[in-house]
Amino acid sequence: MRVIKIGGNEIDQPAFLEGLAEALTGATSLALVHGGGKEISVALEAQGLGFEFVAGMRVTDTAAMGVVEQVLSGAINKRIVARLNAAGIPALGLSGVDLALIETEPLRPDGRDMGRVGQVVGVKHEVLRVLLAQGWLPVISPVAIDRDDRRQTSVNADLAALSIARALDADELVFVSNVPGVLLDGVVTPEMDSAAVDSAVAAGTISGGMVPKVRSAIAALETVRAVRITDLAGLRAGGTRFVAGKD
Repeated sequence: MRVIKIGGNEIDQPAFLEGLAEALTGATSLALVHGGGKEISVALEAQGLGFEFVAGMRVTDTAAMGVVEQVLSGAINKRIVARLNAAGIPALGLSGVDLALIETEPLRPDGRDMGRVGQVVGVKHEVLRVLLAQGWLPVISPVAIDRDDRRQTSVNADLAALSIARALDADELVFVSNVPGVLLDGVVTPEMDSAAVDSAVAAGTISGGMVPKVRSAIAALETVRAVRITDLAGLRAGGTRFVAGKD
């Protein structure tokens, strides 16, 4: 069982989706989680809605949440599903709102109000297992539901993928990015443990959206056997592999 997360930087490019469909052809027991940060930014700017990032995650108020859901669960999710289906891959699009698949509570890093941004507190893995048992590929938008007010929330796609991988007891979690792995001094580092990640984040050599990605990768090792960050070309066997610390 594998969970693959694809980033938002290339999802709008037909060549990327073609390559993704080719890479996934014949794959079984697989769940796909996607982001969409670039297109969300464009849509928010078009609506005249400003935004900021805290620790690599977008602060999302109620007005912005509506745009986020339209972009992620609408345009992007259905674009991916349509391309996979056209390639003969039986893909089914859904979000964390469907059947309350993903439930959250408010995310408040260091007490900061992030608006409608949530941290995952529950995944109904049985929903995904039913789809997988049919031979279908779930394509999941990281829009979830707050467990208390039952309204939509935005979840960082890397953290959503981590939560889903944990819930499914996945054998591997792969973060597919627009870079071939974690770059340190411009070179892909083949392997990292938690100490190396902490050091690189503290030094600023890992920053921005890569921070939640590497944090999720390390956290996943508690329950997922193998974790990688790579690009589409390295999906089968490439990128940066994360390992448990030797202490």
